[in-house]
Amino acid sequence: MPHPSLTGEELATQPADWRTAAALAAQTGDALPRRGERVAVVGCGTPWFIAQSYAALREAGGHGETDAFAASEFPYGRRYDRVVVISRSGTTTEVLDLLGRVKAPTTAITGDTSQPIARLAGQLVDLGFADERSVVQTRFATTVLALLRAHLEVEDARPAGVGTVARAADDAERVLARRIPAELVACEQFTFLGTGWTNGLALEAGLKMREAALAWTESYPAMEYRHGPISITAPGRAVWGFGPLPEGLAEQVAGVGGLLVAESGEGGIDPLADLVRVHQLALALAESRGLDPDRPRNLTRSVILA
Repeated sequence: MPHPSLTGEELATQPADWRTAAALAAQTGDALPRRGERVAVVGCGTPWFIAQSYAALREAGGHGETDAFAASEFPYGRRYDRVVVISRSGTTTEVLDLLGRVKAPTTAITGDTSQPIARLAGQLVDLGFADERSVVQTRFATTVLALLRAHLEVEDARPAGVGTVARAADDAERVLARRIPAELVACEQFTFLGTGWTNGLALEAGLKMREAALAWTESYPAMEYRHGPISITAPGRAVWGFGPLPEGLAEQVAGVGGLLVAESGEGGIDPLADLVRVHQLALALAESRGLDPDRPRNLTRSVILA
């Protein structure tokens, strides 16, 4: 049956979208970073977090030095061989400003090639098939990361311990076939943790829960959890780890009464599929609170400044 919300419909297409992106990766090689290039990847909000995940993956795979920046914080004094911008709408003010100023060759990954980004970027990657009508980004963001991961596979630069996009899509299908446990929906607070490339996923998970469900969330590198964030954990609160957890952390979460979620650890589901579980949770939590997940409070599809 169709889901009653656009968000629900859109997040359910992610496995198919990732497979489409993986096929596209082999055809867009000239537009995406080449081995050895010094690259900056930029975006605003969700795309910034996706940029962080990709930067960590690309460096870990030995493909080249890669930095990630919020578009408004780009260091124009640095030299890059290529700047990749991620913008679903193609209209975000900070992204367009950057494309008008930056001197390096540019590539834009966007969901709408009819927008101003198309005339400002040197090269375009069209992910219109993963664009969304809802305000909150789900499938566009994960499909961007699937595309970039698949390109690293094509370039024989997939980092050790990171699965293929094909496996991630299979895992996401299994995730979507399950229901979110009631004990998670009942939690009052969520702390998301990641390491390496999954730290960007943890940041995005926290943002998604705040946007869609007005949830109390925090996100940190996993090793930082014991340097303060553990103080917030208690019964009725969850700690969600993306990827393997540091030794002893699970025991510490249990020791303070927190609910640990760690399905994407060693031998578990792909961390990108684990982010789909957060999408499901955000949707379930929004609905349980009587919120409209398609129209989150104080947000619009794109930030366009006067």
